[in-house]
Amino acid sequence: MTTRLAFGQFCSAVRRKGALALCLALCTLGLGFSGSAPDPSITTFNARHAGTGSGQGTFAIGINPLGAIMGYYLNADNVYHSFLRAPDGSITTFKAPGAGTAANQGTFAEGLNPVGEIAGSGVDAAYVAFGFLRAPDGTFITFDAPDAGTALGQGTFAGNINLEGTIAGYYIDGGDVSHGFLRSPAGAFTTFDPTGSVGTVIPSFTGLNQEGVITGYYMDSSGVNHGFVRAPDGSITTFDAGTGAGSGQGTFATSINLFGVITGYYTDASGVSHGFVRAAGGSITTFDAGTGAGSGQGTFATSINLFGAITGEYLDESSVFHGFVRAPRGSITTFNVLGAGTGASQGTEPISNDPEGGITGYYIDGDNVSHGFVRTP
Repeated sequence: MTTRLAFGQFCSAVRRKGALALCLALCTLGLGFSGSAPDPSITTFNARHAGTGSGQGTFAIGINPLGAIMGYYLNADNVYHSFLRAPDGSITTFKAPGAGTAANQGTFAEGLNPVGEIAGSGVDAAYVAFGFLRAPDGTFITFDAPDAGTALGQGTFAGNINLEGTIAGYYIDGGDVSHGFLRSPAGAFTTFDPTGSVGTVIPSFTGLNQEGVITGYYMDSSGVNHGFVRAPDGSITTFDAGTGAGSGQGTFATSINLFGVITGYYTDASGVSHGFVRAAGGSITTFDAGTGAGSGQGTFATSINLFGAITGEYLDESSVFHGFVRAPRGSITTFNVLGAGTGASQGTEPISNDPEGGITGYYIDGDNVSHGFVRTP
């Protein structure tokens, strides 16, 4: 049985000696490498006031090294609110100041660091997005990226926060073009785009690592997507994991770990997606977790943890979602949450994993209602 780091021990170690201390502390405790661990268990949960109609429910997005989980839920009025689930299972719900209260407006928590700071976006009464930072005591700071648009569907989308309080995300300008941004703990913004981008996206929760390295993807003028990694000095390296070169195809980088290892997926010329892992040196390994081989089906890797374990989902021949875990050496285990639906677009959708191998996400039941889950190794 493994043991989670105590809150104070974790935070003081990382702040005192940086990322290396984090790595050594986790390795010393043997996180993710217990030889006598029991079979994984899955706990399901719902945020208070989550809706129970089709398309509504609870959407768990991220799990931090202490086992805290955050995400958002859609209530019976189709308004979004966010939640933080403590390691003991208690849930706190919240909304950002200025978030709208009409259908499809509200608060979207997308980033969570080890000290409990949350980054995310609110959608206001005009359907314009703004960024927010929620402190552990529940106080908020809201912000807008420079040049963020102010029309419907535009604005600032904050999706990542690391231990220092640096936030990464993207914004959509007045011309409906998206650009990456980095916000320092002091509130200073840096904006950026890979060369050739006509739309830059930073994935939520694990698109920014502790060293300030960012991964994501961008679309070129032909509508083809490419992965990129941005170093702390601002230099950007682009890459392609596969050969899909049609509009909407290409490479989608979704997660980066402390060591600069990246995962994601690429969509090939037939519209089928495949997972990949890119080493810090640039070498790429591709993989498939399931057998879905129709357009829109395949493997979608969403998160990589400190030790290189990858989680995500695959869409099978019947367009049902199933979860998977890919071990650092490449073996793949698939799983389903009890109660997950078996119809098209239903099933199990893991979103992120922690250093100990805990996985969170949501499942869609037979009535198309979503519920959160945590899978514990």
